[in-house]
Amino acid sequence: MIEGITVSLQKIGLRTAAVVAFVLCGSPETSAELAKRSGYAIGPEQCGSGALSFPRLKIDMKEGFCAGIVASQDDGLEFPRSIIQIPGHELFVISDMGGWGRKDGRLLVLDPHAAEGKRIREVLTDQEYPFGLAIGLDKKVYASTAETIFRFDPLSANPRATVELIIKDLPGRNVALPDGTKVMESSHSLKQFVFDKTGRIFINVGSHSDNCLVPAPITKPCSAGEGASPWASIWMFTPPASGIFPALKPNNPNPPREIYARGFRNSMALAIHPRFPEPRFAFLQGENARDLQDVFKPNEELNAVEKGKHYGWPYCYDNATASPEFKLVLQSGPYKNLCNDATTYKPPHSLLPPHGAPLGMLYYHGNKFPELEGKLIVGLHGYRPTGSRLLVYDVDDHGFPKVSPPPVRYKVSCGAEPTRAFQTDKGEVAAAPFEELISGWFRVNGARPQGAPVGLTVAVDGAIWLVEDKNKSVIRIDRSTAKRPEPQPCDVRTQAQIDELVRFVANDAQNKTRLTAIRTGLVEKHCVGCHSDFGVKKGQSDAEKDDAVLRFMLSQDGWIYPGDPDSGRLRTRLRGFGSEKLMPPGGESLPKTEPGYARVLDLADYLAGKMVPGIRMRVKPGRVSREFFSKSNTVCGEIPTVKVVVVTQRQAVDKPGYSRFYKPADQFLNGECTDADGYYIKQEFLVPL
Repeated sequence: MIEGITVSLQKIGLRTAAVVAFVLCGSPETSAELAKRSGYAIGPEQCGSGALSFPRLKIDMKEGFCAGIVASQDDGLEFPRSIIQIPGHELFVISDMGGWGRKDGRLLVLDPHAAEGKRIREVLTDQEYPFGLAIGLDKKVYASTAETIFRFDPLSANPRATVELIIKDLPGRNVALPDGTKVMESSHSLKQFVFDKTGRIFINVGSHSDNCLVPAPITKPCSAGEGASPWASIWMFTPPASGIFPALKPNNPNPPREIYARGFRNSMALAIHPRFPEPRFAFLQGENARDLQDVFKPNEELNAVEKGKHYGWPYCYDNATASPEFKLVLQSGPYKNLCNDATTYKPPHSLLPPHGAPLGMLYYHGNKFPELEGKLIVGLHGYRPTGSRLLVYDVDDHGFPKVSPPPVRYKVSCGAEPTRAFQTDKGEVAAAPFEELISGWFRVNGARPQGAPVGLTVAVDGAIWLVEDKNKSVIRIDRSTAKRPEPQPCDVRTQAQIDELVRFVANDAQNKTRLTAIRTGLVEKHCVGCHSDFGVKKGQSDAEKDDAVLRFMLSQDGWIYPGDPDSGRLRTRLRGFGSEKLMPPGGESLPKTEPGYARVLDLADYLAGKMVPGIRMRVKPGRVSREFFSKSNTVCGEIPTVKVVVVTQRQAVDKPGYSRFYKPADQFLNGECTDADGYYIKQEFLVPL
């Protein structure tokens, strides 16, 4: 029935059983024997060889590659954001913010050859939001805080005594904007930076807020992006002819500075081609675009940075789409018709998956993976179904990703549509296609957390190293000759969970009637005998057939999310939404030619939407999404506004001020909670349907 998704019931049963066995039993170890590191289930498989062999992670990767976990929270990692290899050594420096406390940050040295649990040591502490790391022309380690760039010797007996400040007073907090507005602390205070081959340094000065919105009507340009020291920009500092910045003494001014380009909300992903600034060679920026309520709008951006250009924030997004809040600003004054003014505004070189959150980017140069040589690697950190993956782009001779005409598709983890075409309000658009080095890095209960890649680096041996902040891990990517593991399914329901949902339906007379109508009017009439029998066998009673069909549908990856039919693949496939083939084949004509068929499709929606007892309520309009929590107050994820949830306790008995609701669709979970924790949202964020 469902080409490309459904296989025989026998195969589904084996696969589901294997997954459940892994989640519950450790496959083959028992749960008591199965080790965990930063939330990853660790088995006997290894990634790498010799002294650089580490426990292999069960994440979906390109054939011929594997990922091993080198360090975890057991080694003392708290919130790692960047990693770089120390020249001439097999050691690495890690910037670890520790969290969002102002002085929680540390700079660490990682020794991958040390014993597990002892691979990390602190070299600098009490750092304010350390983030960027790079190697200068002098082969020294450079690092950033919220307001400074400095270099130091991490291997010195006293690393703090080697710190040399080279740039100071970068905007981060306690800043007055040109219009007099006081900003106590920027929303994007982290300072990513890169060097070019002449030693010039390019620094991200992120925007002070998400969208620079003030009460309507907005009639003046965004003050944070104006003046001699604009935020939402890339600043360039130039060293002396030697290419080495001198250490600043107490009263020294900063080195010469230029505002290289403007209109970037937050430039956490920066990559410079080794031959830049030679003419026509690439300087690329991955833009974390503005937020909208749509899960698939707007797209993130891959920008080709050019001196003197404006890249849109906060006035334009996507491919020259004007921000409606700034309509008046775009009608007159310095930004008149900006989004269509090619002399000032430069649209993206390509779009990136929406809400993907690019936080790391580099050109691969190394001996280990010749098939990657010269290609661009981009890490997507976002927790949305488009994030948590590593992308690989083919580039031209000057380092720019090769753009193809529409449609160009990107993948969506655990979504009703597994792929979507890049598009803006004007329709499908050209974009640079990519392959995925790591894909579908979504949470699988008992097996792994959701991926959260940030900083990337290539070691001397050609291996790719990355850090995950939320998972407190360092991961090394190596060559693998072993067979690639089967992809993990999105929605692994235990037998107990399926049994509970079956009981809910059995105890609801209306849902029992709906299920029977779906079985007789859809499954038995159009599906059985196509690719699966849905568990229906001769000699079964009607009640047994209903039970079998329901259990089959509940065991499929992402087919049904109780309470949320829109997020389930069953609905999109039956109705022909998205890029996947309609089911059943030829079904596009059935609503018109077969009496009652359209009603059966509606009944499938009602069955999913009303499967769980409770009150269906809508998430209150307002912000893009609302956080929800566990009973112990752990943030479990964010759910989009206007989404419908099933409230099982309007006034949660064990969490005053909150409502408890049934587990939402996987794409809204961040992997920090389990079903046993429960899911809670503030009562004020729910409104009646």
